[in-house]
Amino acid sequence: MSSDSKGAIFLDNASTTAMRKETLDAMTPYFLEDYGNPSSIHSMGRTPRDACNHVREIIGRIINAAPEEIYFTSGGTESDNWVLTSAARKAGKGKNIVISTIEHHAIIETAEALEKDGYTIRRAPVDADGIIDLDKLKELVDENTALVSVMTANNEIGSIQPLKEIAAIAHSKGALFHTDAVQAMCHIPIDVKEMGIDLLSASGHKFGGPKGVGFLFMRRGVRLEPFMRGGAQEEGKRAGTTNVPGIVGMGKAAELESADMEEKMSKISELRDHAIERIEKEIPFSKLNGHRTKRLPGNVNFSFRFVEGESLLMIMNMNGICVSTGSACASGSLDPSHVLLAIGLPHEIAHGSVRMSLSDRNTLEEIDKAVDVLKSALEKLRSMSPLYEDYVKKERCKDVI
Repeated sequence: MSSDSKGAIFLDNASTTAMRKETLDAMTPYFLEDYGNPSSIHSMGRTPRDACNHVREIIGRIINAAPEEIYFTSGGTESDNWVLTSAARKAGKGKNIVISTIEHHAIIETAEALEKDGYTIRRAPVDADGIIDLDKLKELVDENTALVSVMTANNEIGSIQPLKEIAAIAHSKGALFHTDAVQAMCHIPIDVKEMGIDLLSASGHKFGGPKGVGFLFMRRGVRLEPFMRGGAQEEGKRAGTTNVPGIVGMGKAAELESADMEEKMSKISELRDHAIERIEKEIPFSKLNGHRTKRLPGNVNFSFRFVEGESLLMIMNMNGICVSTGSACASGSLDPSHVLLAIGLPHEIAHGSVRMSLSDRNTLEEIDKAVDVLKSALEKLRSMSPLYEDYVKKERCKDVI
């Protein structure tokens, strides 16, 4: 069960995930006993240093990378910022960077900041399912492209991108390929060699690790400027005292979550499909957002006409169901989701969207309760909506005519 001590049902795993006790137990010694700085030469630094290197091996095995290609960061946001900023500065202002229109804000806002500094950013569109348009991408990538950055799977609508094809387009023009895999790491298989990935960002708390720690995979031979300066940590590429407990926790979580991944994907996908089937069958004026099959196992994103997503979220929360209207990083914004606008939804429908993101801790009973509450909340909100009332009146007039 994913319910907490207050009985809330947590269906917002795209925003963060729960840690297992085994993960916390693995971290504890590095707070209380083996608390030495891994950069220290003396004996107290050796055990923490070995522990961090072991995590590089764990992550390397999961994504088919060498341990020395894993660099620890504070999370996906730092990793994304590092890649874009360093790639742009190294390439110079005569080059361009290509991103998709549905990237996370960590990519989008960094790109916008680079534009203000005179760098060229090109934006590749997606189709109505949120899958990048490969033909348009080919038109945007040229000999002056330094980097192509497209996320592995979208954090809002769950659509999974064709990474191998995207990498081939980037490499055909001599550009590097980066993917933000924050939502995908340990949830779907990733093979950086088979997929042609040069750079990959991930964040520990999205797969059962602690918050405030992540990593950047940097393929051997790729050279990025340091993003944080002031020390020789991470082979001189990322300064700052190493977060040993966080790294150990991330490694333990990755080990646990990647075990039996196919089985977990199957279980979560069944829950996802059950929720989608019930919503489409039982709730009128609903639209599934994202690709129907090429989507993350736990992602359920719907738009509902004649309601505001924030009001819907509040009613569900009052009934003990924790869901989201989209990205947690943009939850304070009143603007409609840039992802939903990019797939062609009009503003008024984009505003009425809700995301449920499931984990293997969730049960069928929890999903059914969530859908029941959703139905009730929608009926209540629509009963108070002048737009819905006008629509019903118009439809009745049509029937009479």
